[in-house]
Amino acid sequence: MASCSCLLLLLPWLVMASHSPPGCKIRITSKGLDLVKQEGLRFVEQELHNITISDLHGKEGQFHYNISQVKVMDLQLASSDLHFQPQQHLVFNISNASISLRFRRQLLYWFFYDIGSINASADGVHIHTVLQLAKDQAGRLKISNMTCNASIAKMHAGFTGTLRKVYEFLSTFIVTGMRFLLSQQICPSLEHASLVLLNSLLDTVPVRNYVDEHIGIDYSLLRDPTISTDTLDLDFKGMFFPRMRESQELENHAVEPVIKETERMVYVAFSEYFFDSAMQAYFQAGVLTIELQGDKIPKDLEVLLRATFFGTIFMQSPAVDAPLRLVLQVSAPPRCTIKPSGTSVSVSAFLNISLVPEGRPAVQLSSMAMETKLSAKVFLQGKALRVQLDLRRFRIYSKQSALESLALFSLQTPLKTLLQLTIMPIINERTKKGVQIPLPEGMDFVKEVVTNHAGFLTVGADLHFSKGLREVIEKYRPVPTTPTYPSSSPAEPSTDPLQL
Repeated sequence: MASCSCLLLLLPWLVMASHSPPGCKIRITSKGLDLVKQEGLRFVEQELHNITISDLHGKEGQFHYNISQVKVMDLQLASSDLHFQPQQHLVFNISNASISLRFRRQLLYWFFYDIGSINASADGVHIHTVLQLAKDQAGRLKISNMTCNASIAKMHAGFTGTLRKVYEFLSTFIVTGMRFLLSQQICPSLEHASLVLLNSLLDTVPVRNYVDEHIGIDYSLLRDPTISTDTLDLDFKGMFFPRMRESQELENHAVEPVIKETERMVYVAFSEYFFDSAMQAYFQAGVLTIELQGDKIPKDLEVLLRATFFGTIFMQSPAVDAPLRLVLQVSAPPRCTIKPSGTSVSVSAFLNISLVPEGRPAVQLSSMAMETKLSAKVFLQGKALRVQLDLRRFRIYSKQSALESLALFSLQTPLKTLLQLTIMPIINERTKKGVQIPLPEGMDFVKEVVTNHAGFLTVGADLHFSKGLREVIEKYRPVPTTPTYPSSSPAEPSTDPLQL
């Protein structure tokens, strides 16, 4: 009894431990699904145009027939619908469609032989497909299963020629056979389009990528998608890592993003963990250091520094006119704070000022501590998330004594100016490239609006297809390998070379 009580007490903690909060979350709404439907419908039309129907031949008494070279000439998809179905499904319906066909006929009736083309039409075509979405082993969204039902209400063929009356009398055999063959080819065609071709499109979503030569990002899904009647939610790890320690895991203690809006086509949410992991990765990569020397130091600041440290310089053996060197080094991983009022980044650093006489060891004049707070403007452009930083607060002090901190007070304003005019442009140039959001190739964001919350921010946007589904799918279409004996199976979809 006591063990059961302990288990009940531990259960909430076990549930919390199994639910890792996402660093990045994406929501696709019904409005976004409507746009996907329009592009998807064009893709389905193209796939149905490429249906391959086997030859049909038979014999009824003295009537022999052979139907070959069946081609789809036209499709009229009058009514279609794509909607969410809880918990992990997308439902795609086509109703009351028509398919026009043309095929070659070879007919023999007694001693009469006829050859030519026949136009046929399948009306009242209904297609019902259900796509199941899931996370695969690599953490990528995939269509894991598909169910399909297709039916044709009626079909008729138009015959011409001297034997037209005979054809019309015996056309039941031909039309029935063609109706059966056509209905049997619709679902296999759509199944291949979904499980192979659309999955090759999903392969273009970045999962684990290099951002630059220093860090990478892990966009693997934490769990299967959550689907309601109006939304599809995807929870991504959203963690950066240093390339020298790719297996490193940073525990997520940030607030989990919560998306409540449904007005825009898509919403992307980022927690403080997303940005903190990026700064932690850069810090561990050892690149949060900037060195200024010679002409890179503003002349008026150099004069002020020499005046401030004149006594120290005078007491040293190197010449007073030796070049100055400023080294700004971040001392701890910067931290991001997201509030409804805005986003800020807190940075602690050391500023070392040295003389570097030619041919002699550098002489350190001062090592001062710095605390800065930067305001961060987060924006989305295309598929790139970018951050622009601006200096808000700045303070320098000495860890040695309060008297030395007082002596540094005169450097407060000129060093702040140095950061604003020299250091911040360097930092913003590094963040200019941004990082890609996990969307398939050919799909971009437009009309972005950023909203801050307590502990996370959201970007609401509409979707835009910069490339058609067909264009992207053809680029990544699986290519069959060269046949050998025994014949080889088709190759797997190619992956993006930038992905790990």
